[in-house]
Amino acid sequence: MCRWAAYRGNPLYLEELVSSPAHSLIEQSHCASRAKTATNGDGFGIAWYGDHPEPGRYRDILPAWSDCNLRSIAKQIRSPLFLAHVRAATSGGTRRDNCHPFVFGPWSFMHNGQVAGFDKIRRKLEAHLSDELFHARSGTTDSELLFLLSLEMGMAKDPIGAVSRAIALVQKHAAEEGANPLVRFTAAFSDGKSLYAVRYASDQKPPTLYAAPMGPQGGYCLVSEPLNDDVDAWTEIPAGSAVLVTDDGLLTSAFSPAPFAKAA
Repeated sequence: MCRWAAYRGNPLYLEELVSSPAHSLIEQSHCASRAKTATNGDGFGIAWYGDHPEPGRYRDILPAWSDCNLRSIAKQIRSPLFLAHVRAATSGGTRRDNCHPFVFGPWSFMHNGQVAGFDKIRRKLEAHLSDELFHARSGTTDSELLFLLSLEMGMAKDPIGAVSRAIALVQKHAAEEGANPLVRFTAAFSDGKSLYAVRYASDQKPPTLYAAPMGPQGGYCLVSEPLNDDVDAWTEIPAGSAVLVTDDGLLTSAFSPAPFAKAA
């Protein structure tokens, strides 16, 4: 399982999540406390929004704790919205294009979880992609394919609904193939304006997700596990939830896979 952190609010330096806290994302890369695997050393990535609609991105296959540039970049880059991820591979080899976050146009996406029997259904899932999105796929992970399927299902107009339809499609094809339709999915994604997250698992055992206010005037941080020991500051997001962070603050709603129907 991977670890990730995301922020939306007034501009902060990336180091406020990535490197400075006592239990920062870099610390979690070799000493995670609320995951099945304590070490997340199969690469890392950050995506941040600035003056352009498309996010900037930096990824590498080195463990986050050993990359000599990551701390420097996190200290210098200031952004109102960013995603950061450290990887423990469950699908796809250790290569740069398998490292999160994934990006397409203004969208960025990162995921913690797994799709059981992914190799049995990958080809059927890829067949649902348009030529543009199929050719945008550069890696081999279930996470990237879930992102592209969500784009195909209408993420631009209905982000949470698109993710719901993509997960339903995965479970449908898994059942057809006689595979275990197990999906564990805790993900964050953004169009550069709003920050979204989903915590879901078909077996009711989703990867963890916490939220806390951060920065001045209504900023929020979403994380796989708290960045410090102030337990009262962190709220666990319940399983089967969708999260939306906007200028109005943080809103949660119920989430479940929708019966598959391609968005208009």
